[in-house]
Amino acid sequence: MIKTTLQIDGMMCSMCESHINDTVRADFSVKKVTSSHSKGVTEILSDSPLDEEKLIESIGKTGYKVTGVKSAPYEKKRFSLFGR
Repeated sequence: MIKTTLQIDGMMCSMCESHINDTVRADFSVKKVTSSHSKGVTEILSDSPLDEEKLIESIGKTGYKVTGVKSAPYEKKRFSLFGR
């Protein structure tokens, strides 16, 4: 799994978050996408790396501006009673 974090300028409310999330879901094969207008961040989980240029272009067409992109491997955290 890959976690892609986008810094996005222009989100002002929860409808802005929905607009970004819907755009990402429509243009990419993702497991999960969530946005925060107060933090100016969108986080995406996908099976494989996403095309960063296409992400920037897709979101740009909606009127928002991507100011940063960061991708890293993601491992789901597991519950452990023994702190492993």
